[in-house]
Order: sequence, then structure tokens, then C-alpha cells
Amino acid sequence: MRVLVQRVKEAQVSVSGEAIASIGPGFLLLVGFGNGDGSEELTWMARKISGLRVFSDEDGQMNRSIQHTNGEILAVSQFTLYGDCRKGRRPSFVDALDPIEANQLFEEFLQQLSEQGVDRVEKGKFGADMDVQLVNDGPVTLWLAKEPGD
Repeated sequence: MRVLVQRVKEAQVSVSGEAIASIGPGFLLLVGFGNGDGSEELTWMARKISGLRVFSDEDGQMNRSIQHTNGEILAVSQFTLYGDCRKGRRPSFVDALDPIEANQLFEEFLQQLSEQGVDRVEKGKFGADMDVQLVNDGPVTLWLAKEPGD
């Protein structure tokens, strides 16, 4: 499982020109699933993201998590995080999980984020051609990966 975490002031997802989800301060998550991913990876990732201390405290230090700031999450499924560009010029996606299984894991992941104390979790439309707009905060961008067996 791979997630690109971006701390944002706001973010929005549109499909066919219509906004379908938006958030204020929090995280925009680009989420990808690979072959072999399952419950262990989901649980680890939800706990890691909900506990990341990357929001400023009263002294300007990154000491607060999204739980402590009442931040929001907008998650967007992104199979291209598993694009392998080592050979040739066209990415290979053979390591990306089957879309039906990936959609099930995506929904489970959103539920787990909510169970970790994130008050508001929004999502893009799985498999759709989406326009994603965001205002980076910082910017703070982190790459998280949990491969099966790690």
C-alpha cells in the first residue's frame, strides 16, 4: 500500500466539472494498492496517518496530529502510484491491485481512518477521471509505503 500525504489548507475533487468532495485544513491522500495488500496494511496505514505529527502547535513546531487539530481528510484512489517506469517509456501497472479488490480496500481504509478518530473523511470517485485541486500547506508532503510482509 502506498500513500502520498499532502498537508493542505483546502482540497477539492471534481468529476465532469462538478465538485463531489472538498475539505478545509487537513490531508489530501493519494492512495494506491498493490498485489498482496490486505487488512494488515490498511490498519498500519490508518494508524500511521492519523498519528502523524505534522501540524503546528502554539510554538510553530510540528507536534500535532490530524486528530488534535480536528483536520479533515480527502482520499483519492490512485493506482498510478504503482506505475513502474524502470524500463521503457510507458509505465507498467502489473503491481497494482485489481480494481474490484482495490475499491473494496479503499472503502475499508476510509472506514479505518474514521475509526482512528478523524472526524471528517471525504473521498474522490473510484475509477473516475477526476480533477484534484489543492492548496498545499507548508508544503508538507510525505511518502508512506507498507508492503505485504514489512
